[in-house]
Amino acid sequence: MSPGRTIAVTGAASGIGAACARRLAAGGHRVIGVDLAGADVAADLGTAEGRDRAIGEVGERSGGSLDGLVTCAGLAGAPSRPGALLVSVNYFGTVALLEGLRPVLAAGSGPAAVAISSNSATIQPGIPGDLVAALSAGDEPAARDLADRAGSMLTYPATKLALALTVRRLATGPGWAGAGIRLNAIAPGMVETPLVAEGRADPEVAPFLEMLPIPIGRTGRPEEIAALVDLLLGPDGGYFCGSVLTVDGGSEALLRPGDWPAAWDLGPDAAPPWRRPAPGGRGRSGRTGPRS
Repeated sequence: MSPGRTIAVTGAASGIGAACARRLAAGGHRVIGVDLAGADVAADLGTAEGRDRAIGEVGERSGGSLDGLVTCAGLAGAPSRPGALLVSVNYFGTVALLEGLRPVLAAGSGPAAVAISSNSATIQPGIPGDLVAALSAGDEPAARDLADRAGSMLTYPATKLALALTVRRLATGPGWAGAGIRLNAIAPGMVETPLVAEGRADPEVAPFLEMLPIPIGRTGRPEEIAALVDLLLGPDGGYFCGSVLTVDGGSEALLRPGDWPAAWDLGPDAAPPWRRPAPGGRGRSGRTGPRS
């Protein structure tokens, strides 16, 4: 990537976000970090006010022209953490920034955005389809209610699945590819971050983390994800559009070797619940942000 670009990174104070900020800054780019604290912009992306603050301050600090955006901010599922919180931070906080900063990206040079999803979106069983549908439809109140009923352990992969689906749906449209902005997602597996450390410290979560098979025999490093982010933001990643790249040491390939690539089945019963038309023949609106 040519040096001297301006790139915003959410979740920049720790984990993958911090690794991205370090790598991009080392490459000569200007990084605008966003996090609850310890970053250029302090904002709570779980609230509408925090999202507006982040969008406004990033727009101001960038001078109205942003060349890249990386959305890493997110929370892990935990037995003691309400699912509604993950809905608001992981999904709506991300989508609001993608949409809110899209005009600023459109004014940039060779602009690109990368959203961080998770391989849990495709390897964790039992993800509630009604929650994914509410997220994809942009209904934050309904999604928060469903998430609190499901619990945050199932809400986490639901938010990451909905995010990956939203990236794929938006990326090829007039507001993104049509405006010259590339949008892609990365789905990391288990990476050594504070999020994973938090899970290891929880006696209910730790056994599930230990059960995850990783064929290459080790967990990932944040720097490895940052390297892929760097590629996707730059000209060498210029042909990526609407891709969801799984980087997990082989976990998904081991657990689901025959599920991808998948042939295109056009039958009416082939679509998952969040893609099926609503009763009466009306499909969902396609909105992805919070409703006004």
